[in-house]
Amino acid sequence: MAAQCVTKVELTVSCQNLLDKDIGSKSDPLCVLLMSSSNSQWYEVERTEKVQNCLDPKFAKKFVIDYYFEMVQKLKFGIYDIDNKTIDLSDDDFLGELDCTLGQVVSSKKLTRPLVLKNKSPAGKGTITISAEEIKDNRVANFEVEARKLDNKDFFGKSDPYLEFYKQTGTGWQLAHRTEVVKNNLNPTWRPFRIPLQSLCGGDMDKPIKLLFSWYFDFDKDLLSVSFLQAEFECINSKKKQKKKGYKNSGVVSVKLCQVVKEYTFLDYIMGGCQINFTVAVDFTGSNGDPRSPQSLHYISPQGVNEYLSAIWSVGNVIQDYDSDKMFPAFGFGAQIPPTWQVSHEFPLNFNPSSPFCAGIEGVVEAYRVCLPQVKLYGPTNFSPIINHVACFAKQALQQTTASQYFVLLIITDGVITDMDDTRNAIVNASRLPMSIIIVGVGGADFSAMEFLDGDDGRLRSLSGEPAMRDIVQFVPFRQFKNAPSQALAQSVLAELPQQVASFFSLFKLKPPHDPNPS
Repeated sequence: MAAQCVTKVELTVSCQNLLDKDIGSKSDPLCVLLMSSSNSQWYEVERTEKVQNCLDPKFAKKFVIDYYFEMVQKLKFGIYDIDNKTIDLSDDDFLGELDCTLGQVVSSKKLTRPLVLKNKSPAGKGTITISAEEIKDNRVANFEVEARKLDNKDFFGKSDPYLEFYKQTGTGWQLAHRTEVVKNNLNPTWRPFRIPLQSLCGGDMDKPIKLLFSWYFDFDKDLLSVSFLQAEFECINSKKKQKKKGYKNSGVVSVKLCQVVKEYTFLDYIMGGCQINFTVAVDFTGSNGDPRSPQSLHYISPQGVNEYLSAIWSVGNVIQDYDSDKMFPAFGFGAQIPPTWQVSHEFPLNFNPSSPFCAGIEGVVEAYRVCLPQVKLYGPTNFSPIINHVACFAKQALQQTTASQYFVLLIITDGVITDMDDTRNAIVNASRLPMSIIIVGVGGADFSAMEFLDGDDGRLRSLSGEPAMRDIVQFVPFRQFKNAPSQALAQSVLAELPQQVASFFSLFKLKPPHDPNPS
C-alpha cells in the first residue's frame, strides 16, 4: 500500500553559538538537509544559502517536505562552514548535526536541540532550532442548496436532479463537486455539503466557478464566484426557450448558504498542542500456545522477536513522536494472573494498577517480556473491557473545551472474539469519543469477525441497532506483512488516523489548545 501524503510541511532553520572555524573572521554556515531512504541510506534533499560571518544564522531558505503521518521520516540537519565554491562538502569544516524525525519536529512545532559532531560529542555550545509550518489552504465552503418548481423530464415519474460545481483551470473546467441525486422530486433540497476552497477555486474567492444543473437544463453560470454565491438562479432550457413563446424558466435554484470557514487540519491540532495517547493491549489467551514452545505466537525467538513484539515496535515507533511524556499504558487480557490466578481482561503488564505506564516503546516491550513468564495463558478473548477502559479516559478528555487529547488503542490478538456483542456496543460508544482502535491479528486464525468490526463495508451497529458515529476501527492481519519492510504495517494501520482525528474534533467544533499559526 502506497503511503498517502497528508500535507506539505515547511521547515525553517536557525542556529546559535556555532563553532568558529575561521581565522580572523567568523564561520560562514550553511545547512544541508538529508533524509533516510527505505533502505536506511541517507540522501541529500536540499541546502540553505550560506550566511556570511555569522555564528547565529537564521537561514532564509526553507525546506518543504511531504509529510506522512504513518511513516517514521528520519531527518539529518548538517551545518557546514563554507569557504569555497565547490558543491562537495567533504572539503568544508563540519560544525555539527542533528538527527531527528519529522514527527518530532511537527509535534514540537519548534524543536531546539544541541548540535553534535560525527562522534556524537557536543559541537561546543552550538544549538539548532527547526520550526515547522504546514503549507495549506484549509478553508472550506459550506453549502445549503435547494430548487423549486423544476420542469418534469421523466414520462413515468418526476425528475432526479443533482448539481455539479466546476473549477476553472488553465486547460478548461474541472469537476470539483457533485451533489447526491434527489430521486423523484421537483422541489429538491440537497443535503448540506462542503467543498475545500482549494478544490473549488484554487483558494481565490473571486475566481469564476461554474454550476451545472442535472443534464437537462442549460444552467451554465460561469460568471459566479464564491464571493457572490448566496443567491437565486433561473434554470434555462435553451431548446424550450427557442420553441416556446413566453418561456420564463424551468425552475429556480436557490443557494441558501455559502459560508467560507477555516477547517483545522491534523497538523493544526498536533502543532496546537493536542496529545496522542497510545495504549497497548496484548492477547494472553491459551490459543496462543505455550510461550516456551517455538510453535507459540508468544515464543520469543533467539533474535528477540515475535509477531506481538513486531506489531508493538512498528506502530509504537510512529505514535510515540506525538506524545510528549512518552509514558504508555500497556495491558494484557485473557490470562490468569498472580497471586489469586483469577482471569483478567485488563491487567497492567507491569502489574501496577495505579500506574500501568511504561517509559517509551522500549518500556512496553520490556514489560511484555517480564510479564510473559509470570502469567498463565487462559481465556476467553474479550475485547470490551479494555475498549471501555480507554473509553473512560477519552470521555473525561471530552469534558475539556479544546482538542487537547486523542486516544489510540492498539489491540494485538490471535483469535476469534468471544464477547462480540459487548465489543460492538463498546465500539459504537467509543465512536462518539476522541478515540481510535487498531487491531492487529497475529497467527493464521480466521479473522472474518475482525473485518466485520472494521466498518469499511458498512456502518457498524450496536446490538440494539444504534449506528457508530464514525468508523474508528482499523484491522489488519499481521501475516500480510510478514515479508514486507518493517514500516509497512504501521503505514497500513495508521494511514486513516490523521483524518479520524481531524474529523472528530471538527464534528464537535473543538479547536486546538493553542493557535497553531500565531501571527
